This record gives sequence, structure tokens and C-alpha cells, in this order.
Amino acid sequence: MTHSGDTATEPSTYEARPRSRPTAQDRALWLVNRLVIRAGFRLRVEGAGNLPAGSSVLCFNHQSWIDPFVVAASLPGRPVLFFFGPREATMDTGWKNRFILWTRRTVPYRPAKDNLLAVTRRVERVLAAGARMAIAAEGRIHVGESALLPLEDGAVFLALRARVPLVPVAVNGVGWLRFRGRVRVRVGAPIEIAGRPTKQAVDEATERLAAALLALTADWPDAPPPGRLSRWLTELFNDWPEGARPPVPPRAGTTA
Repeated sequence: MTHSGDTATEPSTYEARPRSRPTAQDRALWLVNRLVIRAGFRLRVEGAGNLPAGSSVLCFNHQSWIDPFVVAASLPGRPVLFFFGPREATMDTGWKNRFILWTRRTVPYRPAKDNLLAVTRRVERVLAAGARMAIAAEGRIHVGESALLPLEDGAVFLALRARVPLVPVAVNGVGWLRFRGRVRVRVGAPIEIAGRPTKQAVDEATERLAAALLALTADWPDAPPPGRLSRWLTELFNDWPEGARPPVPPRAGTTA
């Protein structure tokens, strides 16, 4: 994460509304999302007791477009859960972006990363208000239930800056989306972090965060591709940088 000055002016619609207590809109969104996710999948949440009571940065692995909805459905409605992202040059076009802005529960940033100073300050305001901030630190989706791409350093940097706990959250069962399929969200113990966000401190904590996520996901098997409808649902909003879904990588300890 490059921490440079901010030379661009952000549209006012980008501004999240920092809060820990949910509004009526927050409660309605949380309830509807929870009902839909739990109706569509057999969701099991493990380690909920590891969640700090107040503000924190939650870092989750990222296999699918549905991950944020699953994470949100797995957590209590209070304190309010915000999401870091999406990574968009502009949030002014597209129905998905307009819906994201309407929720006022995201902190988008531009792909050029030329607005990170302003973005960092927005995240700090959200955390200072007592809310939670969820981050997909891989920066993109990947294939493989127990796989993990190299983590970007933003989650650790922001947690150190705000002096809040850093919590790994593993999402499994979403590589292929099946109606009433098993989905698990496993909350790990907070990563011990302290001090200033120096490069050494951020790099060391990021390594420990990656190790924690890998440990939390290690026991979940990769499922075979489902039927046509489930494949369509899985790929409905997935954005693969490769242009198409890549093959599943070999699991740790195996050969291709």
C-alpha cells in the first residue's frame, strides 16, 4: 500500500457515514441479507467469540463476489460493518456502484491508488466511530478453498494506524455456489500488533495474518464443478483478471 499525498478531489458520494450504531436502513439491510444468505446456504459460523466487542479490522479471504454478503450475514448487526473497496476509477456509473454508495458502508479507492491519503483518513474515521472494517486483503478473487494469494499490506497498515485489533476471517464453501450448500465462516484469534506502521512492522504482521488465514482454511476440500445453474450463479459477478476462471492450484503438500 503506497501512502502518498492525495492530489485528486473525491466526489462527495464517496463519503461513508462513520457510525457504530446501526440506522434503520442498516438494520433492514442486515436482516434481509442474513435471511437471504441463510435461506440459500447452510451457513455455519465458528469462532464468533474471537470478535472484539468494539472497532476492529477484519481481513477475509476472497473466492467469490458473494463473500462480503456471507461475512455480513455471519456477524452481529452491531457495531456496523463497513467494507474497504471496491477498487473503482469512478463510482458514478453502474447499478452495482450506485447500490454500494447508497448503503454508505464502503470506502472505495481508485485503481491508480492516487487517493490513499483521503481513503486512509476515511477508514480512521469509521474505526474511530466504533465500527468494524472488513478488507479482502488479496485485492482480487482467487480459486481454491485452501489457497491464498499474497496479501496486500493495507489491512495491517490501517489496523496499526487506527490502533485497533486485526482479525483473520476465513470464508469457505463459496468457490462454487450451490443452493443449500455448506458454507463456513471461521473467525480466528486477533493478530497481535502494536506500535507504529513501519515497513518492517507491517510486513511481519502481514506474514502472520497470511499464515493465520491459511491455517483457518486448510481443512476445507475443493468441490467439483456443479451444474449449469450453479456455475452461472457462481460466475454471475465474478471479475477474473485472467479473463476466465483459472484452474484450481495444487493444495499444499501435493503435486500437480
